[in-house]
Amino acid sequence: MAASLHRKKLLGLFEESQNGIIYLKGAELMYRYGTDYEFPFRQESNFWYLTGVNEPDYHLILDLKTQKYHLFAPKRDSLFAVWHGRIRSPEETKTEYEPDHLHFDSELPKMFKELKPDIVYCLDEEQAEYLEGLDRSLKIDAESLSEAIAYCRCIKTEWELDQLREASRINSLAHVEVLKALKPGMYEYELKALFDYHQVRLGLQQDAYNGIHASGPNSAILHYTDNDRKMNSGELFLIDAGFELYGYSSDFTRTYPVNGKFTGDQAAIYQTVLNAQKSVIEAIKPGVKMEDLHMLAAHIVVTGLKDIGLLKGSVDDLMENDIFALFFPHGLGHFLGLDTHDVGGFPKGVERFERPGLRFLRARRELLAGMVITVEPGIYFIPALLKPALEDGEKSAFLNAVNIEKLYDFGGVRIEDNLIITENGIENLTDVPKEIKEIEDIMRG
Repeated sequence: MAASLHRKKLLGLFEESQNGIIYLKGAELMYRYGTDYEFPFRQESNFWYLTGVNEPDYHLILDLKTQKYHLFAPKRDSLFAVWHGRIRSPEETKTEYEPDHLHFDSELPKMFKELKPDIVYCLDEEQAEYLEGLDRSLKIDAESLSEAIAYCRCIKTEWELDQLREASRINSLAHVEVLKALKPGMYEYELKALFDYHQVRLGLQQDAYNGIHASGPNSAILHYTDNDRKMNSGELFLIDAGFELYGYSSDFTRTYPVNGKFTGDQAAIYQTVLNAQKSVIEAIKPGVKMEDLHMLAAHIVVTGLKDIGLLKGSVDDLMENDIFALFFPHGLGHFLGLDTHDVGGFPKGVERFERPGLRFLRARRELLAGMVITVEPGIYFIPALLKPALEDGEKSAFLNAVNIEKLYDFGGVRIEDNLIITENGIENLTDVPKEIKEIEDIMRG
């Protein structure tokens, strides 16, 4: 069972001799604003990682001294069976999740008294408050555990990589179906419905995040989720969406011409983003830093924008004055796993950048084999960023105002692939066309 290996990895980071325990509280059912509208259940990722349990109301204790795994299951009553289905027996629960010891959740206070730990490691302050409510005498560390689990989760096991591969395989198929169906006059939500249909048809029930299905100016909104606009010929359509398998996420982005043919400006800007992404992917290997890859992408972006006639001045000056951040304001990518923006990107002691363009980088560390990342450079025309820059004496000197103002309604281009870092480079999990000719050929049918 994969969770047993995950627990072993985690226990290896703590001293076996100490009289301490690790405690995690699983997720509960969530309801909308005090009503009986029940959200689909999805386990808290760290708890799922260590137990494999995707059911509400469970608890976990790992005894550091004995290395034993205690799982605490809720004691369901007949009303639970009426509303939620058959109640699994304790024997079935133990067979399913393979704990060393299975208890009912009502036994938690008794277990703390029996174990008498010198210290309890828990995930956060919220769980610390829960523990204090059970036993105020407990000495609690609410900081060390999250860092330790993040360290474990950022290097994937082969089982985890297989889940990511399969989620990506299905995601690729769904993305291609959207590409084939795209045409002027459709609403964004129609393509979202088509994308979701193919994911569910192929067995994935849970979206990994709120999908972005954005056309025209909406494609420059980084986390756009309204998905309600009618698409017009001559515009771009950006899809950033993915589903998860056993909690493991897929996260691809593609940008397509609504009418099946890139215009001159669209093709030039799209190719610049594609050049940046391909150059970054070629540069990835163990030991490379995410911030260096981001700056490589930014350098290619400003070079391309200068060649198109949107920027002026030397590329070195454009980089030094952070002009790239006006068009590429987000980070290059992020870690991927049980969460779409997965843990491990910022180890303890590593601070975030304050520099524009790097401020929102979601990972700042050297890459290692077994990590899984996204690479998603973009170019966007966001009036809220560009108008103040054109009024700024220093920044405006680098901007071709006439050409930029013509593109205020252009939207944006983003291209995102999911990559496993290997000993020699990368394994690309994304199989969706991204060359201009490929896209246009498919859209012609």
